[in-house]
Amino acid sequence: MGQAIILGIETSCDETAAAIVVRDQSGNATIRSNVVRSQLDEHAAFGGVVPELAARAHVTWLDHIIAQACREAGVALDEVDAIAATAGPGLIGGVLVGLTTAKALAAALDKPLIAVNHLEAHALTARLTHQIDFPYLMLLVSGGHSQFVLVRGVGDYERWGTTIDDALGEAFDKVAKLLSLGHPGGPAVEAIAKSGDPRRFKFPRPLLREARLDFSFSGLKTAVRLQAEALAPLSNQDVADIAASFQAAVAEVVSVRAGQALDRFRAELPAEALNLVVAGGVAANRAIAAALGKVCDERGATLTVPPIALCTDNGAMVAWAGAERFALGAIDGLTFAARPRWPLDLPDMKVPMP
Repeated sequence: MGQAIILGIETSCDETAAAIVVRDQSGNATIRSNVVRSQLDEHAAFGGVVPELAARAHVTWLDHIIAQACREAGVALDEVDAIAATAGPGLIGGVLVGLTTAKALAAALDKPLIAVNHLEAHALTARLTHQIDFPYLMLLVSGGHSQFVLVRGVGDYERWGTTIDDALGEAFDKVAKLLSLGHPGGPAVEAIAKSGDPRRFKFPRPLLREARLDFSFSGLKTAVRLQAEALAPLSNQDVADIAASFQAAVAEVVSVRAGQALDRFRAELPAEALNLVVAGGVAANRAIAAALGKVCDERGATLTVPPIALCTDNGAMVAWAGAERFALGAIDGLTFAARPRWPLDLPDMKVPMP
């Protein structure tokens, strides 16, 4: 298949996004536009994302965001080759807004529809930004997901570990709320942790002694709460030290788990290049990135982290995932249903053989 121009639409949580991405016949990508409207202001007063408000904002803004993406790309809607939209997982109200809009456009313009798994969009972003070859190991760390995935190819995924309770981004958000640091929690905790002592509090490292590649952050979050209650009222230094100690615990857990996952990759795929890709918003945390970098250096692995604007939710990653599937002939019908849950390793992720 030759060059393909893909419109990508993302509405799975609290970013309303659209992008135009071009994939040439050699598999190289050009991001022609990538427009993202954050809803932080709408949700700030509630300390987290309110699904009903998020869906309403998507309804209000999505048409304008799509139009802006087309203008910036210099592409008319009838010039796109396919329309890709997040069909799950995510907040179902928001997913429905984006997928329904994509279906309407596909029907009106007689264009193919590609229903994109939001997790696959994150998984394939490194190929958009770094042209990385299959297979590779992905660590997805975001507000809703924390998991290790072996990425064998488009639609071909093997989940090696996941969180058994809170996702890492969720844990950051809850700790930030507990410490009155605001939302989103990740950047807030990281910022104040810079002035804190990471050795002051010895918080637990859940599951660290276990061989499995799963995560658990609920107990760590509870330990932070109990420490904060014991010190109340908290001084500014207390808050900084708690944040730094929490972040240090997280970085250790994630880096140890990454080392175990890399060792498994090398054992099971000894002939393949050892690559670790980090995706999701938590990839922006410098302490975690530094810990992962050290683990990769120790094992001779390559660490790939896409630019932060493409790690957080955006339309370009959805357009690229759509382009990858479109190149393989994977097209979806207009009856495709939105999914609040959609694990990557389900059989229906496989690309049908021609």
